[in-house]
Amino acid sequence: MNTTDPQTQQIGAFRQNLPSIQSSVIAAGIVGSALLLWLTAASQGSAKSVLFLLGLALGVTLFHSRFGFTSAWRQLVSVGQGRALQAHTVMLGLAVVLFAIVFEIGSGWFSTSPDGYYAPITLALFIGAALFGIGMQLGGSCASGTLFATGSGNLAVVITLVGFITGSGLGVAGFDFWTTGSGFQKFADPVSFRAEFGLWGGVALSLAILAAIAVAAELIIRRRRPPTLESVPSTVGIARIARGSWPIWVGAIGLAVLNALVLLTTGRPWGVTSAFRLWASKIMNNVGIDVASWSFWNERPGLDASLLADNTSVANFGIILGALIASAAAGAFSFYKKVPGRTVACRTHWWSIDGLWRNVRRWLQHWRLLQWHCIGKLARIPLGCCCTCRHIHRPEATSAVCTSCA
Repeated sequence: MNTTDPQTQQIGAFRQNLPSIQSSVIAAGIVGSALLLWLTAASQGSAKSVLFLLGLALGVTLFHSRFGFTSAWRQLVSVGQGRALQAHTVMLGLAVVLFAIVFEIGSGWFSTSPDGYYAPITLALFIGAALFGIGMQLGGSCASGTLFATGSGNLAVVITLVGFITGSGLGVAGFDFWTTGSGFQKFADPVSFRAEFGLWGGVALSLAILAAIAVAAELIIRRRRPPTLESVPSTVGIARIARGSWPIWVGAIGLAVLNALVLLTTGRPWGVTSAFRLWASKIMNNVGIDVASWSFWNERPGLDASLLADNTSVANFGIILGALIASAAAGAFSFYKKVPGRTVACRTHWWSIDGLWRNVRRWLQHWRLLQWHCIGKLARIPLGCCCTCRHIHRPEATSAVCTSCA
């Protein structure tokens, strides 16, 4: 008669199913990280070096917690599983509080003056929101998910990254049309909770909105009774830090803390996509296109500078390498050797369009306080996500996660 506790049996099965540690990949990741850290320190100084280390930590956290906006909205819309969305509200709520503390202090590390982003709300916000929701699902990941999946060896997501960079280049090329030309249509001036209600009044309002979202997700869960999320092979004890999957709430807390540390280091919140327009512009410049004559780069530094001079690029490199090391430690690093043609079409086509609109949105409506920035992320994703998951993917009713362009 087997008297072993079922949970113990499950943990034992997970331990047996854990892949072997990929030592050679870990070694390559550590060597690459050390080399890039040395180059960053030698050419850019301490602040960029700290930012790179924070990027490594972000990559590890994103991989081990499998934290991403794409899957959370897909699970909610497809089968009513809202646990991941609730984890997002935890992350955003904690980040709002931590950011407010930093703003209250008024100064950061390396003589920075922490602040957010302020810009008017325009037509591009709404069009971009719909395209982002569609592109996010067909591309298979959001911006941060694209980076950590790239680091873990997902070749299909590398294709998404290529589409992302391509669309960012289109956004740079059409910058005039959307900022000063006929494509610019403003609906409202910038809105700041801090300016309207005071710092802590804005925090209270932000937390109330996030709490309402979490409650709404709970009501959906109870009404639709979704299947439980599939467990990832893991282990217990201290080994789980490097070998196993982390609870998503641990990832939420980790990302909020790291986001606040990025704010202290650079003076601005953590971002991902602004680096893609720089990468695209450098590529076009190197093949003979006179990108420097475009208005986007007028009086804006960076085009002729090293990528290591760009804060977002440094953090992105850290995320990719951090995810590479973390995935290898978990035995999960692998290249997908064959990518279906329709997957390539989905990922490059939609993310090229979305990359364009993300750049338009960044300069037309990027909200500068984290209170608005966080809620903006939650508000803009579902517009295209709902129609994509419902009418394109048609997930099985018993699936906790539906696939995208598989």
